[in-house]
Amino acid sequence: MLYLSIMKQFLAIIFFLFSSSIFSQDDPQSEFFLAENYFREGDYEKATQIYKKLYDVSPFNTTYLYKLISCYQQTESFETAENLLLNRLKKDPSQTYLHVLIGNNYSKLQKENLAEIEFQKALKSIENNSPYATTIAQIFNDYNLLKYAILAYKKAMEKNPSSNFNFQIAQIYGEQGDYKKMFESYIDLLDKNERYLSLIQRYASKYITDDAENEANILFRKTLLQKSVNNPKIEWNILLSWLFTQQKEYEKALIQEKAIYTRNKADFTIIFELGQISFENKNYETAQNCFQFVIEKTTLDKEKIEANLYLIKIAIAIKNPNISTLFKALFTEFDINAATINLQVAYADFLTFQKNEPENAIAILEKAMTFSNSKFEAARIKLKLADVFVFTGNFNKALIYFSQIQTQLKNHELGQEAQFKVAQTSYFKGDFDWAKAQLKVLKSATTQLIANDAVELYLKIIDNEPVDSIPSGFKEFANAELLFYQNKYEEALKEINRLFYDKTILANGLIPGEIIYDDVLFLEAKIYIKQEKFIEAIEQLEKIIAADNQGYLTDDVYYRIAEIYNFNLNNPEKAKEYYQKIVFEQHSSIYLVDARNKFRKLRGEILN
Repeated sequence: MLYLSIMKQFLAIIFFLFSSSIFSQDDPQSEFFLAENYFREGDYEKATQIYKKLYDVSPFNTTYLYKLISCYQQTESFETAENLLLNRLKKDPSQTYLHVLIGNNYSKLQKENLAEIEFQKALKSIENNSPYATTIAQIFNDYNLLKYAILAYKKAMEKNPSSNFNFQIAQIYGEQGDYKKMFESYIDLLDKNERYLSLIQRYASKYITDDAENEANILFRKTLLQKSVNNPKIEWNILLSWLFTQQKEYEKALIQEKAIYTRNKADFTIIFELGQISFENKNYETAQNCFQFVIEKTTLDKEKIEANLYLIKIAIAIKNPNISTLFKALFTEFDINAATINLQVAYADFLTFQKNEPENAIAILEKAMTFSNSKFEAARIKLKLADVFVFTGNFNKALIYFSQIQTQLKNHELGQEAQFKVAQTSYFKGDFDWAKAQLKVLKSATTQLIANDAVELYLKIIDNEPVDSIPSGFKEFANAELLFYQNKYEEALKEINRLFYDKTILANGLIPGEIIYDDVLFLEAKIYIKQEKFIEAIEQLEKIIAADNQGYLTDDVYYRIAEIYNFNLNNPEKAKEYYQKIVFEQHSSIYLVDARNKFRKLRGEILN
């Protein structure tokens, strides 16, 4: 019985191997993949044999034909390729796309006159209603015969006005670097069919930069303005608004959006988004104009409240002294209820971190909790409430709230944010082991910002935490970071000063070469930036480089110095110097692309 069982298994294996071999030989797809592999590896002789076999079995498969011709050309069998194509065309003269293949074969032999004759025959066939018009154009494109491809697409549209190949033509112009014609083709495409709007934005964005003087930006703007004069359409306003937004000319974008609203009073979504973008880029005047426009035009309290909330954020950013009065006026107008929860949370944040009135903030948030209508809304309120408890140093109570959110919304962004705050709070209180445990999980968080913050804090802890009970000053540093978090900048600076000079913390003081040294100076620089003491900030950042110009903070230091010189001290030459350091010395930096663009812009280059 055992012998029979073994024999059955052996015969089954033999049958499987035999049938697999037969399948491999008879299956065109397997044969094609094998030929492709040979072709990629440069074994054109073997590839030719397989493609020839496939073509002989399926002569109407144009893929096999193209591949076989390519193999002949790679092995310099040009005459064989020519004869094959000519014989095929003789059998069926309607297959006029073959003229392109024949012409391309002549080009490889540098017989340009013969090639031109064949290309013209292919183009002429389109005028004679060849069913292969689009195929001819595509083959021209595939062979990088771009001027012929454009002519073929244009002739195809002339013969069939209902067809539209402006998209393909625009792409070819882009490859040729003819941006003017490319944009004209895109706009013509949109003129015929408004559904292409988002597609055109996506493809135009490959050439548009944030530099209004960039050649492509100028040509795109001129094309749109010319079109809007001859044939006014709302789509031109949308694209102009989009262009101005890319160029960070937000006021010009707002003008276009107002024109759109005048013609189509649908909603305020885009104007609201423009206000948010302006706010994030610190263009507070345009942001204010956007939200004020919404308030004036909308009839919905919800939209008015959201717009007013941003006006409050702007007031805080520009240090308006009447912010408390503004909040109270809004609560008088809209009341304290479920509709104003976001406003209540913002007021609590203001009272805590700007006015140092956490007790009043706690009372506001606890009342806001009674209005929440969903677990997500409740979670947002709890997050802020826990933040306030961290501010007051009531870490245990803060951790209870953060942990509740983490448990209830485990895979949600709010749950991950709460988990990070658990780690951050544990770090502030000196519980580094628990902080690391939370951060290990968050390093793969779905939200990139949270993941990045988690990695940064995790590395900071493992690099600096005390070893074998030997003091490292890290607990004092974590406390300084807590004070920075609480906006207590002078107290934070005092704690940093202790690290340098208090011998009870570090016997030799904080000295260059210790890992924590860079972190302390970097925190000190961030405090000075908050206090708008930019010269002092640069001095601390330069000390980091002097101690170690290859440290993990090096690209951060270069970037912050460059930004200060560029935007705060109005010294473009010094800014250029530090952007250049990132470009040429920090190839793996997350700031590389931004630094390169700003460096080139300061040099006066045209960005494409």
